[in-house]
Amino acid sequence: MAMFTSRKPEPDAPTSEPPRAGGPDSNRAPSAAQPGGLLSGGVSIKGSVKFRNALLIDGQVEGTIDSTGALTVGEHARIRGEVRAKSVKVRGTVEGNIFASERCELQAGCTLRGDIEAPRLVVDENATFLGSAKIATK
Repeated sequence: MAMFTSRKPEPDAPTSEPPRAGGPDSNRAPSAAQPGGLLSGGVSIKGSVKFRNALLIDGQVEGTIDSTGALTVGEHARIRGEVRAKSVKVRGTVEGNIFASERCELQAGCTLRGDIEAPRLVVDENATFLGSAKIATK
C-alpha cells in the first residue's frame, strides 16, 4: 500500500452556482445586452473611426466616422467631423454633416450643426438642428 503518490488530486466537481461578482467573467457583458462596441465617456479620439456593425460613442471624436453599421451618438458625446453610416441615432452633439444610407434620428436633447442626407429622417421636437436636410432614396 503506497502512502505517497505523484498524482495530482482531482479538482472538486463544478457546482451549478452562477459566477460571483468580481469573478473572472464579471467584466464581460452578455452578448445580447451589448451587440456592438462602446467608446465610453472620457475617451477622446482625433482621426478616423471605422467599424462594421454597431457602435455607441459617449466620448469625443474629432475626425471622420465611417461605417456600414449603426452609430449611436450618446448624450455625453461630442462629434466634430463627417459621419457616414447605415443608420445614425443622435442623442449628444454633432458638428458636421451626417450621411446615412438608411435612417437618421435626432432625439430629444441632441444638437446637430450640419447637414443631413438620408432616405428617412426622424426629428424629435426637442432636438436642435441647424442645417439642411436632403431626404431622398438613391
